[in-house]
Amino acid sequence: MPLSQRDLNAILKVEHHDPFSVLGMHDLPDGRVTVRAHLSWAAAASVLDLRDPMRVVPLKRRRGALFEAVVAGKQFPYRLRAETEGGDATEFEDPYRFLPVLSETDLYLWNEGTARRAYLFLGAHPRVHEGVEGTSFAVWAPNATRVSVVGDWNGWDGRSHPMRVRGASGVWEIFLPAVGRGARYKYEIKTPEGALLLKADPFGFRQEQAPSTASVVWGLPERGWEDEGWLKARSRGDVLRQPFSTYEVHLGSWRRSPDPDHRSLTYGEHAGQLPAYARDMGFTHLELMPVMEHPFEGSWGYQVTGFFAPTSRWGTPEEFQELVDACHGAGVGVLLDWVPSHFPTDAHGLSRFDGTALYEHEDPRLGFQKDWGTLVFNFGRSEVRSFLVSNALFWLDRYHADGLRVDAVASMLYLDYSRGAGEWVPNRHGGRENLEAIEFLKYLNTVVHEEFPGATTIAEESTAWPAVSRPVHLGGLGFGLKWNMGWMHDTLRYFSKDPVHRKHHHDDITFPLLYAFHENFVLVLSHDEVVHLKGSLLAKMPGDCWQQFANLRLLYAYMWAEPGKKLLFMGGEFGQGREWNHDTSLDWHLLDTSWHRGVHRFVQDLLGVYRDYPALWRRDGEPGGFEWVDFRDVESGVVCFVRWGADGDRPLLCVFNTTPVVRAGYRVGAPQGGVWRELLNSDDGSYEGSSAGGGSEFVASALPWHGKAFSLSLTLPPLGALYLAPA
Repeated sequence: MPLSQRDLNAILKVEHHDPFSVLGMHDLPDGRVTVRAHLSWAAAASVLDLRDPMRVVPLKRRRGALFEAVVAGKQFPYRLRAETEGGDATEFEDPYRFLPVLSETDLYLWNEGTARRAYLFLGAHPRVHEGVEGTSFAVWAPNATRVSVVGDWNGWDGRSHPMRVRGASGVWEIFLPAVGRGARYKYEIKTPEGALLLKADPFGFRQEQAPSTASVVWGLPERGWEDEGWLKARSRGDVLRQPFSTYEVHLGSWRRSPDPDHRSLTYGEHAGQLPAYARDMGFTHLELMPVMEHPFEGSWGYQVTGFFAPTSRWGTPEEFQELVDACHGAGVGVLLDWVPSHFPTDAHGLSRFDGTALYEHEDPRLGFQKDWGTLVFNFGRSEVRSFLVSNALFWLDRYHADGLRVDAVASMLYLDYSRGAGEWVPNRHGGRENLEAIEFLKYLNTVVHEEFPGATTIAEESTAWPAVSRPVHLGGLGFGLKWNMGWMHDTLRYFSKDPVHRKHHHDDITFPLLYAFHENFVLVLSHDEVVHLKGSLLAKMPGDCWQQFANLRLLYAYMWAEPGKKLLFMGGEFGQGREWNHDTSLDWHLLDTSWHRGVHRFVQDLLGVYRDYPALWRRDGEPGGFEWVDFRDVESGVVCFVRWGADGDRPLLCVFNTTPVVRAGYRVGAPQGGVWRELLNSDDGSYEGSSAGGGSEFVASALPWHGKAFSLSLTLPPLGALYLAPA
């Protein structure tokens, strides 16, 4: 149809919801065609008929920046040419001649909340469309009155490339020829109030390095993988019945370059060092603190603005793939910290994305997390569910992550989390449970386990919420594992006490066994325990230097012997003395001193014993995998227990003396007679211990003790642990 005054005004104001219906080439009722172009920077323009190189049709300025021509005949292939006031001429494809890229099915699933891989159609994707190279852009902004792509190629001018909205989906899209990989861009969004916002792409696969905030056209990462064997083996495995020792790492401060600027290592440099280090230490997995793009270094990555972009601080997406591939090549799994609970208020991020509370709640009692100054996702909104589930699968699919550790789950589950009276809104039943978040987590875990067998999800959940790591069909939330925060608090409180007072706090190390099998737990000594003036793990240990190191080795021995998977934050493996600082490297020079070298050697040996003896991990979640021998000797500060594996696995007898007193002739009940061999003694001289007690072999005599038919007479080392197994 001929151009109406309404459409003309909307185009001139750059407010048209479908500029494609006006711009480009269109049939007229009289059999002719019209070509229109809105070129704010042009002094003159024309149409080039690609069928006839000699045919050039001038475009007349109709009004403002709108150029138009009426041509006899049917539609034909064409390009545009425009000249500036200075006479510079440019020939280019008309973006408004191309058909949509997104399918109706994609849009339907997105709006329904069931799009599992929305990253395949939303965001910026370099592609060949209708025979032309360029990039398709698509973004969800349902309340915007106009959305434009701005970037390097158009002078960041929102008048140049306004997008079209696809019906009632709220998704805007455009294909821009000649825009390719590496171009910087944002979305210029006009709000219902008329304000102009500049937003990074929620589905951007790469972002500028902070403090710059533009998205970068990159497309899905394209590096070839060499871990097919790893992924096949993972899909056949069961994480609950495998060894699981995790090394938690912040890539920006694990090691730094020896260069004068002491910069962080790149992904490639990490690939050449970190996987081999983790493997040689005996860790089965790395857990990387959020690598998703974040503007504030001090958040350690937990305030994410680029949910689909590995931070550009340390390299490209392909270089991050290289790191993951190198880990798998070294036999080390990769877990990623993932933050679906909240996001920061940075102006270029998700906050009031189209001028309204789009990803968050409008009501601050639901939508603002005052502890962190962040915004809470609206888990009840279908499109938000599509966004978050797609994001989880993205890291498992495109970066081959072996699992996701989900941050701050407690803040998702409770509407009154860290809120006082009158600061929260009850659910429809009047309760404090966030029903929408609960359903989201169940759906998320169901989808992850369906799509990626062998991968796992881990909840950082600090309350007694029931069945966090139980299957959804049995009434649980569906996580594979759960961090045991109660164990961490109780155990550290016990070990921080002077040994003379530990008898008054004995329950701190025995009580966690009362609930140890309620969930599939991970015992954690994470970064949270060595920040915010809490000091290092070593600094928490009481006594003189010798006792501090002995206590630290004892703590690790106790942790790895107890039921549950394990996690240790970087630096703990060699007894870092100072509190962690995200701006500096770990103190690797400490390995030049015997004390720290002893801890390092001990952890390596401890993890080796753990890996080699299935009794320490095969039945972590089963009560039958653990048996107390004695926990009543409060005065002596001695506890002992047996770890049982499956049929054919040798049991392990684990004995702990939490006082600095050598206890000679100490009798311990044994589950069977015969010769028992010492596997590990945390007081061994090779670890800078005192070498008190211990021995290579012991004979269990037929003297009943601790309710057992057999017993061993041992010399217990001071502040020491013994692991014993039948010979």
